[in-house]
Amino acid sequence: MKCGILSMALSGKLTKKLVENLGAGRHGDGNGLYLVVDPSGARRWIVRVVVKGQKNKNGAPLRTDFGLGGADIVTLNQARERALEYRRMAKQGLNPRFNARQEVPTFEEVAQQVHIDRIPTWKNAKHGAQWINTLRDYAFPKIGRMPVDCIDQPEVMMCLSPIWTEKHETARRLSQRIKIVLDVAKSKGFRSGENPVTAIKDAQVLPKVKAKPKHHMAMHWQDVPAFYADLQSKNAMSAKALMFTCLTGSRTGEVLGLRWAELDFQERLWICPAARMKTSEEHRVPLTDEMLAIIRPLRDMQSEYVFEGQKRHQPLSNMSMLMLLRRMKVEGVTVHGFRSTFRDWAAEEANAPREVAEKSLAHTVGSDVERAYARSDLLEKRRDLMRLWSQYVTSRSTSGRTV
Repeated sequence: MKCGILSMALSGKLTKKLVENLGAGRHGDGNGLYLVVDPSGARRWIVRVVVKGQKNKNGAPLRTDFGLGGADIVTLNQARERALEYRRMAKQGLNPRFNARQEVPTFEEVAQQVHIDRIPTWKNAKHGAQWINTLRDYAFPKIGRMPVDCIDQPEVMMCLSPIWTEKHETARRLSQRIKIVLDVAKSKGFRSGENPVTAIKDAQVLPKVKAKPKHHMAMHWQDVPAFYADLQSKNAMSAKALMFTCLTGSRTGEVLGLRWAELDFQERLWICPAARMKTSEEHRVPLTDEMLAIIRPLRDMQSEYVFEGQKRHQPLSNMSMLMLLRRMKVEGVTVHGFRSTFRDWAAEEANAPREVAEKSLAHTVGSDVERAYARSDLLEKRRDLMRLWSQYVTSRSTSGRTV
């Protein structure tokens, strides 16, 4: 009877043929076991369990995914056996992360698990995808199948050297992500000794690469009033979003993600939440008459987003404002560049204090110690500066302000 129960526990929906041929996605076998197929074709096993008596940070039952290894190494039956072992431990209140006995995993297996564990911490889905894709493209082909305890400086150099000078920023991020994976592997008892990424950095084995600063192409502030007057003649939603972006000096994502709930018309404030800010800190934007004249009429659309795109209750696409610039034949200018335009005007024409101008752009100003003491966001001074900027930008406007 016992064997019969075990046989039932180890049976599922998947077959060997399906494991080899299923397309990208997460495919369930039953009882919490999944085959995950990446767009690259890589296949791995994960099991989802609920640990009895343990809670997550929100007080809900602790539900966790665990990597069981690559499907090219771990067979379907082996995956089912390991999944059963993990479920038994979880049912007894034992967290498999700390209690499962397993062989040394490969670098890719550890990396995939690190990625899964950190999904709740990514600022957005795009960032999370970039994190694992960098490893997929430059590390997995060379060291992905190696046991994680066998990776040392030569193996890391195999990944970094080919792109260190040609794609330095990518290589720098790759080294950081390899280091994290190896650090996690060490914390789980799969490695010992110094992290090879740290050793390579300390020994200065790789050549120094002087990073070339990237500047967003910007319009001269003297040309903005004429451009804005032309922009104001456009009826497209992207034109209204670009007008608002130009006046507020905000980043593209901040403007396109603007919801009505973030606006306080009585206090004339836009309060952009920390989750949508590059600095991860809440930012208050003072609203001028000219800004309000753009957004107030849009309330009639009764959309969740201020600048609604083609789909109902969805924002404009990230490329909408840039494509508008191209249609207007405005060459050599980016949307982000209007932040530089505002900064130049604030320094050269308005003679604004550096702290006020920088905080208007939601830049981090000063050292950690300075910021600890200077806690004001200089709202009222910024309000005066943004009022002057709005008046300057709209100085050649052909229509009056309606607020």
